Amino acid sequence: QQQPRKRMERLRGQLLAAPAPGAAPPAVAAQQAARPPPAGANAFAASDDPIVVVCALRTPVCRARRGGFAKTTPEHLLATVLRATVQKSGIDPAELGDIVVGNVLSPGGGAAMARIAQLLAGIPHTVPLSMVNRQCSSGLQAFASVAAAIQSGLYDMGIAAGVESMSVDQMGAVKPSVDYEVVAASRAARECLIPMGVTSENVAAAYGVTREEQDAFAAESHLKAHRAQEQGLFDAEIVPVEVKGEDGSVKVVSADDGIRPGTTAASLAKLKPVFKPQGGSTTAGNASQMSDGAAAVLVARRSKARALGLPILARLEAYAVVGRSAKKKKKKKSPLPLPCKKWSTRKPAKRVMLCIRGSLFPSCLKVGVPPAIMGVGPAFAVPAALEACGKRVDDVDVFEINEAFASQAVHCAKALKLDVAKLNPKGGAIALGHPLGCTGARQIATLVSELQRTGAKVGVVSMCIGTGMGAAAVFEKPAC
Repeated sequence: QQQPRKRMERLRGQLLAAPAPGAAPPAVAAQQAARPPPAGANAFAASDDPIVVVCALRTPVCRARRGGFAKTTPEHLLATVLRATVQKSGIDPAELGDIVVGNVLSPGGGAAMARIAQLLAGIPHTVPLSMVNRQCSSGLQAFASVAAAIQSGLYDMGIAAGVESMSVDQMGAVKPSVDYEVVAASRAARECLIPMGVTSENVAAAYGVTREEQDAFAAESHLKAHRAQEQGLFDAEIVPVEVKGEDGSVKVVSADDGIRPGTTAASLAKLKPVFKPQGGSTTAGNASQMSDGAAAVLVARRSKARALGLPILARLEAYAVVGRSAKKKKKKKSPLPLPCKKWSTRKPAKRVMLCIRGSLFPSCLKVGVPPAIMGVGPAFAVPAALEACGKRVDDVDVFEINEAFASQAVHCAKALKLDVAKLNPKGGAIALGHPLGCTGARQIATLVSELQRTGAKVGVVSMCIGTGMGAAAVFEKPAC
């Protein structure tokens, strides 16, 4: 009888000492108080220690097969920018939690190539590395992956990079390993195989973007890029690369070589359409260039950056991934009209959050769009990203939107009602080039240096993505 009574008394005492509903038990509460809040907590609650950019560099971007890196393999480009990132920041590379590299065309996903580059750069084998391929957004996805890992508490500092050699790994050399008979039976799946140039023609036709508008936009891109190059505005972001010449001599490539001074709308108008000979408008002159290049961004938790005495160049406030569904949303039209029934449903689209709202980074988003008009991606992604972090288009000082094609860039600028003076102020991919896996990281480097140079506060990086997606990230320069 004594034993049951003692057990009941102990149970009664535990119940009386139990925490209120929803509160942590005393032992757990003590552990929580002894450690910092988890990094994966709601971004607004953890905003006192945001994710920041402390260094962002790139190699020159050179014309594929004809430019300065025509004989240079991708691991050399990546090793050069990784080494420069470590040297400029002064960090101990052993402190890096991870390296994530965006790449599209390299065999095996570029895994061996990138690991070799890491070791050539002097970053020890104890630092892990992985690859990511979200096509034209791969460099930005690498950044988002590192930022999300830091926010979730996996580590405090990492490098997001991107690399592509379209001289070595040529676009279209490898076809998707799919059952083409099965794919042919599905219109939606079949459209993923549409050549990118044809999607450009689709956008131009669907949204009424004229050949004259495209050529004028392309000429302006070259003009802005040439002016920036002449004024040395790229110097802060570019890392010179030593390459071997055909005679064995070593030369230094220190500038982008795809920029064509003197390009005009009139000269571009003489070029013939490539993808639609009769009535087409996309030419070699108003589309992005196939290029070679690499870029790297050192990302950290702000407290880690401060502890190491690193400069805080920009911060990313939040992150999320969104998709699109055909479910009808009452009293709200789709932000972008769909051009024809075959590309998607007639019903308005609805954004669907794929993570807990407000957690991680709601200002870096990916959205799905019809593959046949993949170029419209930024017109969806940018508003979604701005809305997620409580900003409007007018709040943004600089837009770095990838110029995959003039057709889609012109349309997106119109759809977003952008002040063209804020759009790609130093030119874009039509003039600079578009090394697929590198571009997103290159855009971050270009944006961050422009924010530092001009004193601007808010910037956006965005791009369309082959097979029908869009990505956007919002960055903000801290007040001090």
